[in-house]
Amino acid sequence: MNTEIIKIILAFLVLINPFSALTLFLDLTRGYSMNNRRKVARVACLTIFITISFFTVAGEVLLNALGISIGSFQLAGGILVFLIALNMMNGEGNPVKPDQENFDVDHVQDSPASMAAAVVPLAIPMMIGPGGISTVIIYSAQVSGVKEVSAIMIAGLFISLFCYAALMAAGRISRLLGDTGLNIMSRIMGMLLAAVSIEIIVNALRTLFPSLA
Repeated sequence: MNTEIIKIILAFLVLINPFSALTLFLDLTRGYSMNNRRKVARVACLTIFITISFFTVAGEVLLNALGISIGSFQLAGGILVFLIALNMMNGEGNPVKPDQENFDVDHVQDSPASMAAAVVPLAIPMMIGPGGISTVIIYSAQVSGVKEVSAIMIAGLFISLFCYAALMAAGRISRLLGDTGLNIMSRIMGMLLAAVSIEIIVNALRTLFPSLA
């Protein structure tokens, strides 16, 4: 597999981190049949893929429309991702993703359009939030060819499938790892995310100050 795709997959994996949404998924689908649980997981993961695809294609256009240079956005995005990484390493979770306690799960379950909960809040912003969207835009704005854009799309598809597998195994994973195991995994992902954020910041500085290269 192409090294660039692996790097993008790694960035998406630690930012989207489906393990952080397992508890919410289990709460939202409590009492659901296995078939309905699969539907919720499919809608959530399809939403993730569509979001990644949209900002891959439209990310640079949005920046140009707003008059924001890629260097400035890279620097802002890198700092945001680094702050997320620090919080994850401190065991405080992702600061730009909402606390699950803020969601009225019982109200969502009683709603006739309960599948909408797979989109909001499960997929957005619980799994792919501002940090993930910023990273997609940063990567997409750095590429121009069909091959490079396809690499981001492939990474998005891989992560969406991984999220689906994680959600469908939510009960087993939660029992196997427990709160302690999930906390340790979050800290490890935070360390990996810190490395990704530093690379984004370094590339931003090189873009803003070419003499540094």
